Amino acid sequence: MSELKKAILEKTFEADGKVKLRCADAFALAEKLDVKISAIAAVCQTENIRISKCQLGCFN
Repeated sequence: MSELKKAILEKTFEADGKVKLRCADAFALAEKLDVKISAIAAVCQTENIRISKCQLGCFN
């Protein structure tokens, strides 16, 4: 398992039967691991992780 995927999975939580990642956590991970936010989004999409509490209101 890649370091990025592992870090993302450690920050996820389950709600309403879905695995979710808070938007702020996604941005913090991108900065901490020095990757683009699109890399975080790609892992989330592959792993069916939903983004929650979007800072821009893009995801509900």
